[in-house]
Amino acid sequence: MEIRTLRYFLAVAREENMTKAAEQLHVTQPTLSKALQALENELGKKLFIRHSFSISLTEEGMLLRKRAEDLVSMADKIIGEFVSLDDVTGGDIYFGLAESYQIRYLAKEIKRFKEIYPGLRYHVSSGDTEQVTEKLDKGILDFAVLAEEPDTAKYNFLCFPDADVWGLVLPGDCPLAKKKSICVDDLIGLPLFCSGQGWKKDIAHWCGERIDELHLEGSFRLSYNGSLFVREGLGYLLTFEHLIDTSKESGLVFRPLAPALEAKIYLIWKKHQIFTPIAEKFLSEAKKNFCMP
Repeated sequence: MEIRTLRYFLAVAREENMTKAAEQLHVTQPTLSKALQALENELGKKLFIRHSFSISLTEEGMLLRKRAEDLVSMADKIIGEFVSLDDVTGGDIYFGLAESYQIRYLAKEIKRFKEIYPGLRYHVSSGDTEQVTEKLDKGILDFAVLAEEPDTAKYNFLCFPDADVWGLVLPGDCPLAKKKSICVDDLIGLPLFCSGQGWKKDIAHWCGERIDELHLEGSFRLSYNGSLFVREGLGYLLTFEHLIDTSKESGLVFRPLAPALEAKIYLIWKKHQIFTPIAEKFLSEAKKNFCMP
């Protein structure tokens, strides 16, 4: 199985059309069709369902798509790393980020670093702990930012300077909006939205045994999407402060939890990680400005 063939496969999966994919790849349609047929033969599974004017993935095709995306990303990263080995002024760094207003500290660090090394190219993806650590473990990412304490057996880390504050985002005209803070009793009977990670860890720890008295209406990986459901009157969002627009014009307000619940944010990387020169330099600079554990 060749990386080139996986690129062909991903192009067809993305375009859902053989002709368009061939044009994008700058190959002939017969060449593309032959390569994909060979891939199906190699795997012994049908990857595509051919329709009159389009192509869709089978269940096996959807599984391969996820694996192929990781493999192609890793191949691109390896190529980039070797290209940049002799480039002391630039190169690529890959970050996977949790949601937090403290990401601004990382953004400032990248800006400062890019002024010193203008050849820096940085790539950012977002996700929860499970998503970003999976990519970090596979070598697709150089660094990840977590909103929970990292596994010190696997990762080295730096602490961000501040802590994120948990609270409730709710409509400004809601009776609860008159309160300065929100306690567990206030949440009983409410349809609540929260990230799955936050609900199982931070909120569960905050509530203790009373977590079973709360109702999780739905979970969101991105707080912004949850806030849209709040605007439509579907429920109330448990999230970090500063992630959602709660200005007067927004119609929403944020009220912190009581007792206060805070979450530290961490910049992590794999132990015994072999960095490219530019990533090594970035880490050295970051250690000067972030809090050490």
